[in-house]
Formats: sequence, structure tokens, C-alpha cells
Amino acid sequence: MSKRCLSIWFPYLLTDWLTIRHQHLRDLPLVVVTTLQGRQVIRSANPLAVQSGIQVGMVLADAKAFLPTLKVVEEEVQWTNKLLQSIGYWCIRFAPLVSVDETNLGLLLDISGCAHLWGGESEYLNHISAKFEKRGYQVKFGLADTFGAAWAIARFAPTMSIVPVGEQVHMLSDMPPQALRIPIALVDKLHKLGLKTIGQFASMNRSVLRRRFGDQLLLRMAQAFGQEEEWLIPLIPPIPYEERLPCMEPISTAQGIEIALLKLLENLCLRLNNEGKGLRKATLKAYRIDGKLEKVRVQTSRATARIEHVMKLFALRIPDIEPALGIELFVLSAEKVEDMDAMQETIWEQHTGLADPTVAELVDKLKNRSVHCTVARFLPDTHYWPERAVRLANSLSEKNTIGWQSSRPRPARLLPQPTLISVTAPIPDYPPMLFHYQGAVHAIRKADGPERIEREWWLEDGEHRDYYQVEDEQGKRYWLYRLGHYGAEHEVKWYLHGFFA
Repeated sequence: MSKRCLSIWFPYLLTDWLTIRHQHLRDLPLVVVTTLQGRQVIRSANPLAVQSGIQVGMVLADAKAFLPTLKVVEEEVQWTNKLLQSIGYWCIRFAPLVSVDETNLGLLLDISGCAHLWGGESEYLNHISAKFEKRGYQVKFGLADTFGAAWAIARFAPTMSIVPVGEQVHMLSDMPPQALRIPIALVDKLHKLGLKTIGQFASMNRSVLRRRFGDQLLLRMAQAFGQEEEWLIPLIPPIPYEERLPCMEPISTAQGIEIALLKLLENLCLRLNNEGKGLRKATLKAYRIDGKLEKVRVQTSRATARIEHVMKLFALRIPDIEPALGIELFVLSAEKVEDMDAMQETIWEQHTGLADPTVAELVDKLKNRSVHCTVARFLPDTHYWPERAVRLANSLSEKNTIGWQSSRPRPARLLPQPTLISVTAPIPDYPPMLFHYQGAVHAIRKADGPERIEREWWLEDGEHRDYYQVEDEQGKRYWLYRLGHYGAEHEVKWYLHGFFA
């Protein structure tokens, strides 16, 4: 697949934007001015002003002298940059890599592999042109193998906007030197030597050109001709695993969204499977014809490329998409991807534990069904103190580094903080006979203990705990402890720390 580059030039960017916002300016000669070295200079002019002889770069006082009816608007800080960035983000629906060319009032797009989605390059440009025209912007296009050639075609070619593959050198030969994006001083120097077109010096010896004009001319020529790669700074870094699906007709039904999503998943999961990878986080973006963006996201507990499973997760999120008047483009991106090892199946092994993919799929369904659902897995930690004896696992596949403490049973879940309770207990080291918790009295029928757990002195100071496993008259089991020793000088405190199943 050959590289194809698109340059979009907005010759009347600021005035078009003002006319869109204020329709009464449409029939007036309009300019936007900025202050340079203490003088007001015209930054942008609409077609009516240009037809009257107004040019970009002209001093405002001179322009007003022969066109008193000229409507003047002062440019605010970062107007051009903010406007181009806003348009650039909107253009991501046409190509994944979009860069802003603020100095030259344009955008540069890497459209390699995109045009066929609209039926070819001509249909692709017609589609984009119609979108801009509908929004009130006048644009010129240049499409070629290099960004330099595309930039030149957009600004200096009278009619041609699409350069056939490999024809950029021929197309540029009749253009002026400024089509190479070189400084004005260098253009003047070339003109003084009688070099009015690129073709007049393109075939000259490189050492001669370098000695007379420096390295910048050679660099711009090499980039425009495709002899040296040119890299752009994209508005949004492209995602390696991304699939795009434009729609011939706007889609506004849930069934249509599901069909589009399934096609995208088939292509994306095929790529992931071929590379031995699986997705952990994926986002579906739906670009509406009114310019707004709808997106939903799913996450998985383990890397997966199984279409049916990911489709079921997205099906839970499709009702959150508001198609409004219709969706014209779908983009599915795998934002987080991990290596995925194929699981070895065995006939004699029936219990795979957490390695069973159905366990991860169940967790994914629970977590994606509601944003408030949390599924946690705990592993033993190298501590005796109950609050530190377990830790939260990072994933389902994380392995135990130590074994579970099995000599003494522990509650499946501890309370976030031990709860202070009132207890009736006989002599020291005996379990309590009853305790009060949440307004109820629990008479203890069975008890086991005490189990003394000392504090980890290298981490903190404090008294030890004497734990008891108790069962009340209803058969419910609790984990209680007494803090410290009995003593006449202080009050003994009892706490409830957890519940047994």
C-alpha cells in the first residue's frame, strides 16, 4: 500500500468562521487584522474583499484608504490555532492521522488506506468537500504521495487536486519555488538568478545547490519528491489496533449499530489472533452527521480476541449510544492490548480454576453490566496482622507467592474497621457470654479461643489482640477480639472484626 497524503487549505479560514457565526457579514467586504510591529496588518480577507483589491499582509490604513466600507475585526489570541485544532479533531473521522499547519492555514492528513472506504480518492475528496461546504468553509485540496507535494498542489495548482502515484516530480516541475515551503528570502534569491520554476533547478547538482542555497532547499525538495520521509506531529497519536467503517447511509437504529460493530470486531479480532494478542480495553466511537461524537468503552479481566464475548460486552453499552439523525462513521480501537497465550486443553483435566476462560468472561459481564459493580480477588500476604494478611490481586492470572494460612480459620471478609461492642465476659481469658451489636443482644452458645496476635513491632506500636470465634443462638458466627490485657487501671475494649460464612 503506497503512502497517500492530503493537504487541506483554508484560504479564508477566519473570515469564513466569522461569517458562519454572523450571517449579516456574508455580503460585506470583511478582513481580520492583527498587530505587527505597531501596525495593524490584514491577517485574513474574505472573497469580496479580495475582489476589491485587498490582500493578506496589507496595512489596514492603506486598505481603508481605497475601500472605506471595509468591515474590520481584530484577531484575538490563538484564534487560528484553536480553530484549526477544532477542525482537525473533527477531521479524524476521515483519517486517523491529522496534523495542524497553523502557519499556512491548513491541515495535513495521512490518508493511506482510507480512500477506498469511500469508493476511491475522487469520491473521498468530494465527500470531504461537501461536508466543509455544508458548514460554510471554502477549502482547496492537494492529494499526492508526499506531504510536500500535496501542500503545493493545494495552493498552486489551478485545477488538479489529485496527483497520480509517483507523478509528484512531474507535477511540481512547473510550479514556483515557494511551492516547496521555503522562506521568502530564499525564493527571492532564486528569482534573482532567473530560476522561476522548480523544474529549472531540480536536476542541478546537489553540491552546487547546497553551496549556493543551503541545506533547507535540498531538504524541502527531497521531502516533496519522496526521497526523504517527512514526519508530522498528530493531534491524536494513532492507535496501532484500530478499525474504521464509514456508512453509505446514516445509521440510526440499534440493529444497525450491532451489524457495524460486528464487522469491526471481525476485522480487529482477526488481526489480534494472527499476532497472538488480545484486547483488555476497547472503545467504539460513533461519529454523528451533526458533528457530535458518541463513544462507549468495555474492559476485560484477561486478554481476549473472542468475537462473541466482546460483542456481548458491547451489547450492554449500545443503549448508551444516541444516534440522533444518524451515524456516518464507526471507529473501533483496542486501546490496551496484551500478549495472549493459547490455552492447552486436556481430556483428563476437568477443573482449570481461574485459568478457565469462562470465569474471566463471567467477571467481564458483571463488571460491564454496571459501572458500580466491583469484582475483587484477594491473595495472602506476608503479615500476621489481620488487616495486612491479604492484598488485592492485580488480575485473575496473578499467582500466589505464599500459601493461605489454614491452621486457624479466618472470615471470608473483614469489616473495613473493627467495630466497638459491649461485652459481658467472666474471668480473664474466657470468651464472652453475650455481646451487643447494632441494638441487638447476641447470646453466645459456642466459642473457641483465645488466639493471640501480636502487633508487628517493626511497623507500629500498640497492644496485642486476643481473638475468639463465637456462635450465637441463631447459629451465626462472628470473629471478636479483646484489645490488650485485663487491668484495673484501664477499661477493656472488645471489637467485632468479621463474619464467618
